[in-house]
Amino acid sequence: MDDDNNSFSAIINYLNNNDSIVYPTSTLPALGCKPNKIALDRLFKIKNRSAELPVSLGVIDLEQASYLVDYDNLSIEILDYFPKGSLTLILPAKKKLDQRLGGDWIAIRPVVEEKAIELISKIGPITATSANISGKKPLIDCKKAALELKLNKDQFISAQTKGGLPSTLVKVDRTVTVMREGLISRQEVVDWSKKLT
Repeated sequence: MDDDNNSFSAIINYLNNNDSIVYPTSTLPALGCKPNKIALDRLFKIKNRSAELPVSLGVIDLEQASYLVDYDNLSIEILDYFPKGSLTLILPAKKKLDQRLGGDWIAIRPVVEEKAIELISKIGPITATSANISGKKPLIDCKKAALELKLNKDQFISAQTKGGLPSTLVKVDRTVTVMREGLISRQEVVDWSKKLT
């Protein structure tokens, strides 16, 4: 965590002060902030993102998000079946949250990168939206992504991501519905769900 002079404590300080940081996911760099109004105001301004476009939350596992969302065995089974990091689950919120987090339905993405797990296990769930200006092509290097977003030189975790397709967005509401195809195809999810019956 200390490469490029970026200390873990500096990253945590940014998050605790409702600022955003760039961190790696299994696909692209993510822009992370705490799921509160002040931090979300700042993040949406940095990304120039419309408030109508909710962002997902990065977690170490579903249990860490259990105070925010309800989940069942179906959610656990689908995450266990497909490669880690390939799915983001849209789950019912325990109470209505900020619309920028989805309001009644929250997108939860379990992270797999070691540095992301280390960070989120200490700080709790943080946003997992791509680290780019809305509409611009995402970069795969966390440092370059942070600089393009005009963040400070210690406001990122140094890492190179693999790029490629984003995680597949799946709504879980007693059944599973693919909302956006990504690493896992719609057909793969359909085939998996047929095995349950």
